[in-house]
Amino acid sequence: IVEKDRFQTLGDLRKQWTESGVETSRATVYRRVQEMGHRCRISQVKPLLNQKQRQKRLTWATEKQHWTVAQWSKREMPKCLKSSVKYPQSVMVWGAMSAAVNAASYQEILEHFMLPYAEKLYGDEDFIFQHDLAPAHSAKTTGKWFTDHGITVLNWPANSPDLNPIENLWDIVKRKLRDARPNTLDELKAAIEASWASITPQQCHRLIASMPRRIEAVISAKGFPTKY
Repeated sequence: IVEKDRFQTLGDLRKQWTESGVETSRATVYRRVQEMGHRCRISQVKPLLNQKQRQKRLTWATEKQHWTVAQWSKREMPKCLKSSVKYPQSVMVWGAMSAAVNAASYQEILEHFMLPYAEKLYGDEDFIFQHDLAPAHSAKTTGKWFTDHGITVLNWPANSPDLNPIENLWDIVKRKLRDARPNTLDELKAAIEASWASITPQQCHRLIASMPRRIEAVISAKGFPTKY
């Protein structure tokens, strides 16, 4: 039974054994599974990737295989975080990244927030902007906006949060929010700002420096999801 389906829980196994006439406890099932050389683990949840998406990830990773950490450091990584308190109050956050909006409002955000930030950070230097394949990001009008502003956009494979280190920063923010336990919208906003401000440049650098390893992991996994 275990060999046939590795995703079954101890409860599932016990139920099947009971139905076949074998009365046993959960602890006994656990011991028997251990004796067979298996270890009980909670499986990681990863995006479902079809063959075409895996091939695109593999092609993308192969193209970026020789990018240096310095090249990855000049990549803007947008992502939005939607957090909520116990009651139906929520706040959308721009962390020099993006927000879940339509194409028109997304371009307004880019115009009024991203451009001034990029100019302050890079001056006249070129940089590469990265966003995922959300409808607002992949719209033709958005593509024209980037072309009109002379900004290079990094091509991006679908269902690939493991290739975007900004996900790790949002995880840090979320964990800190759980500790803060905000009860009102103002407390939520304050907690988000405090959590984001606590992220150090060293943490960001370590995440950016992980990009070559992420690329190698995708190539080794032949486009399948990685541990990141």
